[in-house]
Amino acid sequence: MPGALPGAGIMELIVPIRHVRIPLLAVFLLFLWATPGFAQSPALAAPMKEAAFPSLESAIRIRGPLEFCGEYVPIHLPEVRERLEKELLLMLWDRAQVILWLKRTGRYFPHIEVVLKGANMPDDLKYIAVIESALKPHAGSNKGARGIWQFIPSTARNYGLVVNYSMDERRNFYSATKAAMRYMNELHDMFGSWTLGCAGYNMGEQGLKKRIEKQEVKDYYRLHLPRETQRYILRAIAAKLILSDPARYGFDLQPGDYYVPTQFDRIKLKAKYSTPVTIVAKAAKTYYKTIRDLNPQLLSDTIPRGDHILYLPQGAADDFAKRYHPLIAKYRKTLKPETYVVKRGDSLTAIARKHHMSLWQLCKLNRLSTKSTIRPGQKLHVGK
Repeated sequence: MPGALPGAGIMELIVPIRHVRIPLLAVFLLFLWATPGFAQSPALAAPMKEAAFPSLESAIRIRGPLEFCGEYVPIHLPEVRERLEKELLLMLWDRAQVILWLKRTGRYFPHIEVVLKGANMPDDLKYIAVIESALKPHAGSNKGARGIWQFIPSTARNYGLVVNYSMDERRNFYSATKAAMRYMNELHDMFGSWTLGCAGYNMGEQGLKKRIEKQEVKDYYRLHLPRETQRYILRAIAAKLILSDPARYGFDLQPGDYYVPTQFDRIKLKAKYSTPVTIVAKAAKTYYKTIRDLNPQLLSDTIPRGDHILYLPQGAADDFAKRYHPLIAKYRKTLKPETYVVKRGDSLTAIARKHHMSLWQLCKLNRLSTKSTIRPGQKLHVGK
């Protein structure tokens, strides 16, 4: 080139070449892909189906008439339609959550439907469980509600559920479903409407009664209620629309995608003493975890004294008693008599609770009455 310095052409040839660095992970994955067994793995090579679902705008164009529990839903009222559209949009925006709802319906809806049909109650009530807990047996709220039907302790006890330091039957799907149906039936009789009954289930019957009396209105859609209760029925209706016709909203679950109902045997265990869950698991020829999973009402490692309905893996009830009695007898022999020295401020009730006993059991063991006075330093038997 004119005016170029001597040797300039050579300098262009000896400029260092930059090396392209391929990340080690990429090389490893490329190697695996090239491996015949890996490349042909059905789990990884099977093509995924492209998602196809309607726009949110079209999904909320609802055509009536609509019913919930056989009762008319007035979507011709602009406010009601707007509230329902809002709940639909919120649910459809979280598609992953709706997929989980759909999958769980396979496990829980069959039993709920049987109970509802047997009690001659509307099938739509099953959607209350969805909006209460997302069909999660361990669901809880900051108000102390627990389980699929979200009972608070006082209401649960009113409808026959045991709720104490060692047992919480709100967590047991089958016990809680039976109690929920009893409660809803009473609410329907009280208010003369399933819609109002469900509102009472959410906010409490006394609170709803006061609102009805004060406003002189018995129409849920015309009542001014707490915000949560105003959304409650509309949320249930939105859940019904989606879960009863998932394909319309772009959910393409196949029969094998749904979770299946749990199969189990049911036994009645008469526990004379506190019984370790491990003993029950051994007698059932299964794992500790399996017994705890089947019996979420159990809150500790031991089953308290008394009569209990327990759930075992299917088939485990056969000869369970023959295996259980030798195991519990052997366990009892390893225990030493236990005494407790009364401290200042103690009460019989507190001592019984501390040692997983009922007050009656503690008093009987020590030949006391429930009104007996105890003194610091006194020794009490607290079981063996």
